[in-house]
Amino acid sequence: MEQAVNDIDALVREEKRLTSVESHSEAWAEGLSAGIEPEIIAEAALSTAFGELLRANGEAAALALLDRMREKVISGEFEPLLRRH
Repeated sequence: MEQAVNDIDALVREEKRLTSVESHSEAWAEGLSAGIEPEIIAEAALSTAFGELLRANGEAAALALLDRMREKVISGEFEPLLRRH
């Protein structure tokens, strides 16, 4: 029973992640079409994300996310051929 609940939780989390990626992709495309440089869009997105995470979960959570993202960059997870959406 607990495995079934964990499976459902994982499916819900993945659906939320995919919906979030879609929303962010649309916002990114809108920014580009408005003539905003990718670096400016990225900095604004990261600033918003970390500000919200800090307010909701505190400094430790924000720093933990930053560490995870750093490791993903180092491992090449964001390379264009490896991108998953």
